[in-house]
Amino acid sequence: MKLYTKIVNHIKEDIANGVYQPGEKIPAEPELMEKYGVGRSTIREAIKTLAISGILNVKQGSGTTVTGNYRELNMEQRLQRADFEEINSVRKLLEEEIIRLATVNRTEQQLIEIKQCLEKRKTAILSEKPEECANADIDFHMAIAFASGNKVLAELYYGFTVILRNFFTAREPKGISRFAMNHHLHEQLFLAIQEQNENAGIELLRQLLNANY
Repeated sequence: MKLYTKIVNHIKEDIANGVYQPGEKIPAEPELMEKYGVGRSTIREAIKTLAISGILNVKQGSGTTVTGNYRELNMEQRLQRADFEEINSVRKLLEEEIIRLATVNRTEQQLIEIKQCLEKRKTAILSEKPEECANADIDFHMAIAFASGNKVLAELYYGFTVILRNFFTAREPKGISRFAMNHHLHEQLFLAIQEQNENAGIELLRQLLNANY
């Protein structure tokens, strides 16, 4: 996943969580750079992408605001009100298709990115940092989603990951046990994708889902 794409997702998540309200200005570039820990060019590329998508409105001299007709926000609001089992059921369908496509379409560069996310996940577990575990876990699964080669599927899946993370954080706000107990399955899932073994990938995914990863 390209760096600016991750910032796009972070800004979308902040909008969905009400950090930035429709019609309000988002912070200036220096503040965004500090908040998200990236350079000016990355912030500008992310804002440009969000503006093209109709999520942000950029006006020279008057700042950048969240548009009032942000449809994706409405979608995420609906997901937040939905029953967890319904969300989880749809997520299973999405993830199985993602694994099928990723085992076929993943590139060597994408494998490197997935592996890096996996290593960050392990480091967060060993450091006993729950929030970093959650972020690394999402990055890992999003890297696989983008490796599917279907950007629409990846973006749709991201909305589900945000809701699920909030659910698990509320249920287990300070623990890392869930991340630690299933990390070996994540490692095996990476290997299945690397080896383009669709059947093994699907089986490992189902084990993760049964374990409520």
